This record gives sequence, C-alpha cells and structure tokens, in this order.
Amino acid sequence: MSNADRRTQFWALYLTRFAEGFGFITLITLLGTYINTLDPQATTVLGVTVSAGFIIGMYTTGFTLAQTVAVVPLAWAGDRFDKRTVLLGVLAVGAGVYALFPLVDSSASFILVRALQGLVVTGAGLMTLSLVGQIADVGTRADKIGKANAASFAASILGSLSAGAIYDAVGFDPIFTVIALLMVAAWVVTWLFLDDDDTRIEGFPFSDLAVNRRILTMTSFRAQYAFAVTMVRTWVPIYASTTMATGGLGVTGIAIGVTVTAEKATNMVGQLFTGRLSDAYGRSLFVFAGGGAYGAIAMAIPFSAAIGTALGADVTLPLLGDLPAAYLPLVAFSGLLGVADSFREPASMALFADEGTDDGGVASSFGIRELVWRPGSVAGPLIAGWLMVEVSMASVFYVGGAFAITGVASFLAILANDHGRAALTAW
Repeated sequence: MSNADRRTQFWALYLTRFAEGFGFITLITLLGTYINTLDPQATTVLGVTVSAGFIIGMYTTGFTLAQTVAVVPLAWAGDRFDKRTVLLGVLAVGAGVYALFPLVDSSASFILVRALQGLVVTGAGLMTLSLVGQIADVGTRADKIGKANAASFAASILGSLSAGAIYDAVGFDPIFTVIALLMVAAWVVTWLFLDDDDTRIEGFPFSDLAVNRRILTMTSFRAQYAFAVTMVRTWVPIYASTTMATGGLGVTGIAIGVTVTAEKATNMVGQLFTGRLSDAYGRSLFVFAGGGAYGAIAMAIPFSAAIGTALGADVTLPLLGDLPAAYLPLVAFSGLLGVADSFREPASMALFADEGTDDGGVASSFGIRELVWRPGSVAGPLIAGWLMVEVSMASVFYVGGAFAITGVASFLAILANDHGRAALTAW
C-alpha cells in the first residue's frame, strides 16, 4: 500500500470518527436539557418503586447497556469478516437512529433511542479504531490513534457548541437532521475511499486475548477508571445545566456547550502530541499520570463555587448570559480533565492495538477494552443519579474521582510487582 493511499484511508476513518463524535457529544451536551424537558418522576413498575434518580441514571445507562450487548458480536464480526462492510452497516443504521430522536416524547422513548445510539457508537468506534491500528505501522500506532481521537474531539467541540446554540434558537429537531446527514456523508466517504479489509481471523480470539498479561494489567486500572470517567464526564454538563434547586447551575444551552468544549478542546490538542510521545517513551507512564491527574481534578470540581466566589467570577458575558460564580471555575476544571485524559487515552488504545495485532484479532482486542469499560459505564450513572438526588451534586465528583485514584493505585501495584523500580517505564 502506497503512503498516499494509506493517508487517504486514514482521512476517511478520521471523518467517520468525526461523525461518531458529533452524534455522541450532542446527546451528552443536551442530557441535562432532556432531564429538564422530560422531568423524570418516580414511578411504580410491577409493584416496585423506581426513583427519579434511577430514571435519570438510565438516560446514560440505557446507552451503555446496549453498548455492552453489542461489543462481542460486532468485534467478532470485524475480525471474522470485512471491517469495512461492518462499518458501512453501522453508519447506515446510525443515520436512521438519529432521525428518530425528534420523535422522543417521554423518558421511556428517550432511553430506547439512546440504546440504539449505543449500538451505533460502539460499532463505529470499534471498527474505525481497529482499522486505524491495523493500517498504521507499529511505531506510529499511538500517534495515528491520537489523531483519530483528535478528529472525534474536533466534532465534540463543534457539536457541543452548535447543539447548545441550535437548541436555544429552534429546539431539538434541526440538531438531529445535521447528525443524520453527517452519518450519510461518512458512509459515502468510507464506501469510496476505504479499501476492503482482507484480514480474516478464524475462531474466537477473545479467549486468547482475555489472558494476555498486559491486557490483564490494564484491566486492573480500566475497570475502575470507567466509573470515574462515565460519572464525571456525564455530570459536568448535568451540573452546569440542571436547575439550582437540584444542585446545578442552571446556565443556558450555549454555556453548557462551553463546559463540554473545554474538555474536548484540550483533549484534542493534547492527543496531537501525546500519542507520539507514548510511541517514543512507552505506554504505562502515560496511563498512570493521566489517570491519577483525572481523579484529582474531578475531586476538586465541587470547590468551583468557593473558588468562583473568592475570585468574583459571577459575571454576565455576551451569548452566555448571567453566570453564577461556580461556572468559570467549572469550565477551567473541565479543560484540565481534557489535558489529563489526553495523556492516558492514546497510550491505552495503542497498547490494545499492539496486543491485538500481535496475538490476532485487533477488533477483539478493542472489544475486550470496551467490555472492561462496561460495568463502570453501566453502574456509574446509576450511582451518580442516586448520589445527585439522595446525597448531593458534589458527592458525584468525589466518588467519581476516588475511582480514578484507586484505579491508578492498583495499576502501579501490579506493575511494581512485575517490574520493580522500572514499573512505569517497562512498557
């Protein structure tokens, strides 16, 4: 394969990552707005009382449960057959799913369509990252994966800002028309420019990869870190958007978008460089440093109000409107979360790509990475929804941050046991 052909294929995959990221972040940005609009209430199902906090948690957990179900069959299909064909199918389904969102009129219908979105996001993510890792040379994997992630974050920036602004102007429906058209565009570019995938993996590669030593070591960290990221990343815009009566800041749609954009922008810029550094200096140090910093920053978020009050940050800004004292510090913390995660993410993904390529089954390797994430991403929002309603908004960030800290502690302990003083530079 020529360098020019390889570049064209990378750009096709980057566009797909852009489309996937745009759809994903739009729903994250508008999650608090959906909570306000649909106003979840406690209800009784088959004699069991379901709390409002549980329903709020299901707004995210319905999405992640569907992702959990989809991981194994999609990853297996990607390794067994043509990843390009699987990707084209997922993008076609995605266009239809996003066209359904304007029909949502209740918590039940929102949770159902979010579950369908989970299938699309999982399939697009698995196939694009697997193909990037497969096409890239060994010494450039983290760099290429970092650039693919940067494309997704660029979409996140545009999506979060435009979603808030469009919603403030004309409501939900036009936003999803834009996303559906993006999915169609990604399908066309993938069909035109991405070569057929001729790798075929017989059997069930999950079974061999599941006992891979490096993957098991990463699992000790990733299983706990999933709680941290799912809770913190989801609840930053919820904190910004929900009413003050529920512990939020109650800011406008575009101001909500700015909080999300801060994290995505710093993560995007960081991954343009940190992936290359991970290729040069190893993976484990970047995973440890990024994960630990993420936890510490998350636990500082509840101090936003105190910091803002001390700095006199309750201001009125053009477009954003009247802002409470906690808002600008929250935006700053969100940006720092992005910096921290930009160190961890390409290093983690490149490690799974390395192991999958070496042992056979790069899609299955990324599938294991996704499966390890699922318990935290399913249970995390339920825990956070309960904490938000029954304890406080601040407790969501304390508990989420604690999961990251215990995750990096476990990771370091296993590395130290295996490699001694060279733990963080061993691989």
